[in-house]
Amino acid sequence: MKVIEHLRKAKGTLLSFEILPPLKGKDIRSIYEGIDPLLEFKPSFINVTYHREEVIYKERGQGLLQKIRVRKRPGTVGICAMIKAKYNIDTVPHLICGGFTKEDTEDALIELNFLGIDNVLALRGDAIKSETNFIPEREGHAHAEDLVRQIAGLNKGKYLHDEEQEAAPTDLCIGAACYPEKHAEALNLSTDIAYLRRKVDAGAEYLVTQMFYDNAKYFRFVELCRTEGINVPIIPGLKPLTTMKHIAFIPKTFGIDLPEAFAKELVKCRNDEDVKALGVEWSIAQTKELIAKGAPCVHYYTMGKSSAVRSIVSEAF
Repeated sequence: MKVIEHLRKAKGTLLSFEILPPLKGKDIRSIYEGIDPLLEFKPSFINVTYHREEVIYKERGQGLLQKIRVRKRPGTVGICAMIKAKYNIDTVPHLICGGFTKEDTEDALIELNFLGIDNVLALRGDAIKSETNFIPEREGHAHAEDLVRQIAGLNKGKYLHDEEQEAAPTDLCIGAACYPEKHAEALNLSTDIAYLRRKVDAGAEYLVTQMFYDNAKYFRFVELCRTEGINVPIIPGLKPLTTMKHIAFIPKTFGIDLPEAFAKELVKCRNDEDVKALGVEWSIAQTKELIAKGAPCVHYYTMGKSSAVRSIVSEAF
């Protein structure tokens, strides 16, 4: 079932979560370990992220460089197919602009459609470590809006080459990302929402927010979107803080603020256990308020670790 159908049929707030493909060398059991503890809560769908390969270049003399892969995760499409087959749960593979040509994108969409995976989350993706700014692939997309437009076109049977014979349209539900505190590269929240409107106009049927820790910012963001004519469902995304490293890493990496009351308690933490306990408590409170105020779904970024999310969901749902 498509995500938008889940949302339309829901009689209350739905639950979903996101997992990471394991690093190379790990087997499928690492995926099961992240999903199994959450099955009793009946998630409506599971997102599977996509990560570009990471490479380094080693000098080999005479001006020659050797490209070496140092980080590679298994295929998102295969993991989605496995989850759907094993658990009979709808999956949402992430599809990004970075590292893909338009031809690559079309091939991936055809494969998803063939496998009966009828959802996709369209993202631009981040710059790789060797890039100061995001650089699109040659003959690829520079913006998520363009990726959304290609997917929507394929849903209408519009392929890249008119010579394509006996080509049926795909039937994919398109999701996109949004940022209650604005995208890091946006001039301000107002301009970010203007670009978001373009993604929705291009074909995005629902939106999922970046993680946030202040519900007031989410509710205000939804109000601003509605004022600007963005009327698709906006799903809040939550990520509980669970380690000391998260305290500095998450605000810096994702460009988000921690509420003063939360920050005051975090600075008192002395170890990971303290942070996890506080992070779970804070996310429980966030979840309960989001449910009480009618959020269409609460989406959890598990990062492949389900224990904290399990504690939150068992208390809040």
